Amino acid sequence: MPTAPVTARAPAAPRRKGQITAARILDAAEELFSERGYAGTTLRDVAERVGLRIPSLYNHFDSKDSLYAAVLERGIGPVRTVLSEYMEEGRDAYRDSARVVERIMALLEQRPNLPRLVLHETLSGGQRLTPMLREWIEPIFARAHEMVEAGPAAHRWEKEQIPLLVLAMYHVVVGHFTIAPFYRELSGEDLIQKQALARQTRFLRKLVAILFAEEE
Repeated sequence: MPTAPVTARAPAAPRRKGQITAARILDAAEELFSERGYAGTTLRDVAERVGLRIPSLYNHFDSKDSLYAAVLERGIGPVRTVLSEYMEEGRDAYRDSARVVERIMALLEQRPNLPRLVLHETLSGGQRLTPMLREWIEPIFARAHEMVEAGPAAHRWEKEQIPLLVLAMYHVVVGHFTIAPFYRELSGEDLIQKQALARQTRFLRKLVAILFAEEE
């Protein structure tokens, strides 16, 4: 399936100092939350990693909850947007499923710590954070469910199997990033490098084509 041509983009407007600092805080927080989880990370930890004093950090985020929510919004929001755009194309949107895979993998390449952050929190069972995670993750699962049901391969699966199929695809995509540190220790290969991500993207394109293509 041919890939849509890449159109030239206008140069991005220069960011202000405050925006640059906020982005650095989000980067550090995303990394720390993925390593230690929400409960194991303090605002002081984040401030120290960025090289700020606590009062300076509060100029950008007034609490750990607001910082955590901003990390989720920055990372998961674009993925949800991609799936929403895909569904708005109608019942023939499945024909562009390979492009959707590429876009999601490109987003996760920019935020490779995000899948580990979500995994850390789901495994730790942080009950106080469950509503926040649900707010961001649940719509993604719902959109993916709709995509499968709208596609030509829906009849291959029993109705109760479709959520399992969506869950399996989630694990295949997210698992590549969450296993990366452990896999690097086992094999010496960094799964987050561009070559490994490009290989995984090609694999996912093929897998989606097999699972969701229209039968001849």
